[in-house]
Amino acid sequence: MNARRDFLRQVLPVGALGAVALNTDWFERIVSAGAALGDRTAADVAADEGYWRDIQQAFTLDRTIINLNNGYTCPSPRVVHEALKRYLDSSNQAPIHFMWNTLEPNVEQVRRKLAVEVGCDMEELAITRNASEGLQIVQLGIDLQPGDHVVTTDQDYGRMLDTWDQRVRRDKIAVTKIAFPVPTTDLADLTKRITAAITPKTKIIHICHITNLTGQLFPVRDIARLARARGIQTIVDGAHAFAHFPFKVSDLECDYYGCSLHKWMLAPVGTGFLYVRRENIAKVWPLTPAAASKADNIRKFEEIGTHPAANHNAIAEALAFHQAIGTERKAARLRYLNDRWATRVEKLPGVKILNSRQPDQAWGLFNVSLERVESPKAYEFLWSKYRIITAAIKRADYQGLRVTPNVYTTLDEVDTFAAAIEDLLKNPPSTA
Repeated sequence: MNARRDFLRQVLPVGALGAVALNTDWFERIVSAGAALGDRTAADVAADEGYWRDIQQAFTLDRTIINLNNGYTCPSPRVVHEALKRYLDSSNQAPIHFMWNTLEPNVEQVRRKLAVEVGCDMEELAITRNASEGLQIVQLGIDLQPGDHVVTTDQDYGRMLDTWDQRVRRDKIAVTKIAFPVPTTDLADLTKRITAAITPKTKIIHICHITNLTGQLFPVRDIARLARARGIQTIVDGAHAFAHFPFKVSDLECDYYGCSLHKWMLAPVGTGFLYVRRENIAKVWPLTPAAASKADNIRKFEEIGTHPAANHNAIAEALAFHQAIGTERKAARLRYLNDRWATRVEKLPGVKILNSRQPDQAWGLFNVSLERVESPKAYEFLWSKYRIITAAIKRADYQGLRVTPNVYTTLDEVDTFAAAIEDLLKNPPSTA
C-alpha cells in the first residue's frame, strides 16, 4: 500500500492524490500484477493473459464492438474518464474560481511529470489539444521567405500537408514531398531519399516518427543530425509514436515534436503536447498572439483563450496508468496482438501486410491489403457483419485496412478479426 501511494505521489499533481484514492482498485490490481511479474521480459509478459486481463478490466467498454481503430483515438481507462468528469463537475460549480484558480494552475504539475516521460525540460513542453495543433504552431509560426524550401513526404498526415500547401499559396515557399515504397525495411533508404531532396534553400525537414497510414518508422535521429549539420530544422509528427513504443524525444535530436495524447497515452480527447528545443522558442510565433513578454516562454503556445482545465489535468491519471504498465510491456503486447492475426492471414492469397514485420519497426499499427477487395468495401463488410472497426486507407499507390489494437484488446477479438478476413476473402462483397 505504501509503495502504491509513493508511486501516486510521483506521477500525480498536487491535490490529486486524495481524489484518486477514492477509487484506486484499478491501480492496486495493476501495480500488484506488475510486481508479481518480477524480472520477466516484456516479450514474455506479452503472452501472459492473466496479467493483461487485469489491464482490460480497467476499461468500461462496449464489448459487442471490436475496436481496432485506436489509432484515431483511444477510450480512456475508467480512472482517467472519472477524473475528467470529476474535474468538469468541480469546474461547473463556479468556473471562474474552480476552473481558473484551482484546476488550471495544476497544469504545471502535469507539464513537470509529462516532461520526464517525454525526456525534455518542462520549459520546452507546451500542453496542446492534439498533434495537429502542435505541429501547425510550428508550421505557421516559423518565419519563411518566398523561395524557402521544405522537404516532407507524400505520406505525411493530410492536415500537415494541407498546412504546407497553404504556406505555398500564401508565402510562396516551395515544398518537396518525397515518395517511398511500402513497406520500407531499409531505414537508411529513407534518409537517402530525404537527403537527395535537400537544396541550398531548404529550411525545414518535416517527417513522421511513424506514419499514420502504415506505421512506417523513420530514422529520425539520423535525419535530424544531417539536417542540423546543414542548418536545417526538423519537425517531427509523433502523433502515433509517443507512449506506443520506448524512446525519449531528447534521443531523437529534432527541433520540434508534436503529439496527441488521446491515442496511445489513453488521455482524454483533446490533449497533446508540443516539444520545442529551448533555443527555438523565441523564433516561433504562436497561433494565437501572446504578449511580447512571453516571447521566449513555452506557455505562449498555450494562449488559446478560455478552455477546459479538466482535459489537460486528467493527463496525470493517464500518465500514471501508462507508467504502471510500462512502455516496454505495452509495446511488446501491441506487437503480440498484431502478430497473432497477421501471421494467420498473411499467407492467404492476395493478402499483403503493408508494414515492416521487423520487431524493432512495428508495434501496434499494422496495415493489411486485400488484393481482391477495395478497402472501403472491406471496412463495410467487417463492420456490418462482425461489428469490427478498422480504418480504410485508399491511395493511388496502395490501399489497405489499418489495424490498431490497444492494451484492452483481447485475443478473442484479434482472432475474430482474422476469421473475418478469411470470411471476407471467401465471400467478397460485390464490386457493383
